[in-house]
Order: sequence, then C-alpha cells, then structure tokens
Amino acid sequence: MSTPLSTTHPAPFDGAPAPGLRLRDVTLEVGDGAGKVRAMDAVNLDVAPGELLAVVGPSGAGKSSLLAVAGALAAPTSGDVHVLGQDLSRLRKRGQGTLAKFRRQRPGFVFQSGNLIPALTAADQLRLAHRISGRPGGRGFDPLSLLDAVGMSHRAGHRPGELSGGERQRVGIARALVNDPGLLLVDEPTAALDRKRSHEIVELLAARCHERGIAVVMVTHDHDVLNHTDRVVEMVDGKLAAG
Repeated sequence: MSTPLSTTHPAPFDGAPAPGLRLRDVTLEVGDGAGKVRAMDAVNLDVAPGELLAVVGPSGAGKSSLLAVAGALAAPTSGDVHVLGQDLSRLRKRGQGTLAKFRRQRPGFVFQSGNLIPALTAADQLRLAHRISGRPGGRGFDPLSLLDAVGMSHRAGHRPGELSGGERQRVGIARALVNDPGLLLVDEPTAALDRKRSHEIVELLAARCHERGIAVVMVTHDHDVLNHTDRVVEMVDGKLAAG
C-alpha cells in the first residue's frame, strides 16, 4: 500500500517553516545531442506562503520550464524541488500515481486566457476540477462561493464563449483555487487582456495570495502590473537574477 501524501503542516527546513516553493541548484536540460538546451541552469529560489512573486524575462529564457518543474509536470535533470514541504524526487520514486495525485491536490495552475472547457458553464468548470482533485465533498461541493470570491457568481451559468477575456481569467483563477492550494502557478494571466482588466486580474491574485497565505509564482511579460507583486526576479538564459 502506498503512503498517503502528507496533510500536515509542511516540514521545516533548517528550523524554519517550509516555503511554498523551494528550488536548490535546479537544472533542466531538454533535447538531445547537439540540440540539447539548458532551460534551467542551477536555479535557486524560495517563495514564501502569502508571497506573490513575478518572474519576468525574454521568450525562451526558461520561465515556462520553471513553472513545469515547480508543478511536477517536468522532472529536473539535477537539483532539489520542494513544494509545500514535499520532496518531489521522493514522490517520483513512489510512482507516477503518487505524483499525479500530488499534482491534482497540491499546486493550482492558472493558464493564459483561462484555458476553460468550451462546453461547460463556469460553475461546471469548478465542479469538474473538484471531482478530478479527488477531495472529499463529492456532490455536496458548491462552486458559487469560489465564483463569488472572484466576482463571478452572477455568471455561474455561462459558458466561456459567453464571457469576456477578463471573466474567463477570473473563472480560471477560481478553478485553480478549488483544491485550496498552497502554491499557485500562473502563466501569463494578462496576455489577452487590456490594461484595465490586467490590473484587475493581478490585484485579484494578490488579494487571494495574501488572504489565504498562498505562495504564487506568476510568469509575465506585462511590466505594468508588477507594482501589485511582492517581489520580481528576472530569468535570462535559464538563470535567475533579482529584477
């Protein structure tokens, strides 16, 4: 029988509470032979609970790779990745089933333009996410409170095609919060939005981050919204530097 994922407070590192995300000397190489690329190069990073971190940098700098590694979607070539006190290398050794369960229940993901399922209403997007997460509650789960938290309860019965870009992104954020994540990974949330809606979305992310103590890593090219974040780092050629 496999050991269940820990549901206790994250284990301490060096006597201090564990950060939401910790990367130590993380390197990720992709491709083969002459085409091999170092997408992440000895990256070190801590993101604290309740901190909204923005990662900026040019296309191809490794920002998406950082999100993939942090979300257990890609295994690093070397280095250590801890998410909410969990050592991802140990989870991988316990099998893909354990790792898949971790991805469903621990981190939350917010994609560009919401990445919603066209046939489902806003409420049903959240119901499906809850069902996939495997969390208790089943048919008793009510998505309206989460939709209300992002100002979308009045659009609960609408499908993505009936929503504006900003509304779709709000539903995407609500869906990411279904499993009450301690870590939220956000990929270019304002890419398809105008300036006003961009500020609203990042303000919303910051509010939920601070209210719920969620560690948030947001990849963005939008420098206009950086004043809503707690910290900015720049990624260039797979390396991180203070922004």
